[in-house]
Amino acid sequence: MGLITGLFVFIYHLPRIYKWILKPYYLLSVLLSSAFLLARKLGPVCQQLPSQREDGDSCNFDWREVEILMFLSAIIMMKNRRAITVEQHIGNIFLFSKVANIVLFFRVDLRLGLLYLSLCVVFMVTCKPPVYMGPEYTTYFTDRTIDEELQKDARVVWIVEFYANWSPECQSFASVFADLSLKYSCAALRFGKIDVGRYADVAEKYRVNPSPLSKQMPSLILLQGGKEVMRRPQVDAKGRALSWSFTEENIIREFNLNELFQKSKKMMSKEHEEKTREAASEREGGAENKKDK
Repeated sequence: MGLITGLFVFIYHLPRIYKWILKPYYLLSVLLSSAFLLARKLGPVCQQLPSQREDGDSCNFDWREVEILMFLSAIIMMKNRRAITVEQHIGNIFLFSKVANIVLFFRVDLRLGLLYLSLCVVFMVTCKPPVYMGPEYTTYFTDRTIDEELQKDARVVWIVEFYANWSPECQSFASVFADLSLKYSCAALRFGKIDVGRYADVAEKYRVNPSPLSKQMPSLILLQGGKEVMRRPQVDAKGRALSWSFTEENIIREFNLNELFQKSKKMMSKEHEEKTREAASEREGGAENKKDK
């Protein structure tokens, strides 16, 4: 069932995936992820590789290689059950395919394994995933502006994402957070982001551990008047982040975004009515003064 669902998701997002593949990061990732398959199936290359098959056919997989590839498929299916975006699905495929390629190349030849591992390291250092550049209603804070903005107006509710640029989970979540900001942002309900990988003092103040081992990337905190109301993921007494899925549905439900949005609209509408009445009263008062004169 998971395989069928993944297939339908892939077909539905095929136009979007096609655009991604044209980008250097995804193009190189596809080549690296399929490197061993290409090496085994391209005639001029595979004939130079050793094989443990009984027939000595070096252009076909032996039973151990088939076993590794089947195990890879099972791992990807299990990991993708928790993926919430297409980027995460594709990222899992790339990550575990590269790990399997490393094992396969080392099994064939130590030199090939070292060469492939070196290529993967160079790729990770020099080629980063494309940053989300779509529309959003989000304020990007720095260590100097975050406290001032959060405390400026006690009536404004802020949902702030604490993220790190190095985190694949934060990169995948960027489009989800942007969509939420487009749907729910208003004068009294606002969305903000700050890179705690860059501003360590902010991470310490808001008790967000930016370490890759903490599993707190990203963290969403609801604040009003600069004070924390709630956060996800929650952190236990030992400082460990509790597992939580950053789907749009979970965020809307847990943070009561529909209710917050309606309250914000009513509050702004009430303020607008009061300002209108005050303006009308001032005009009436001005008119009466002119009559008296």
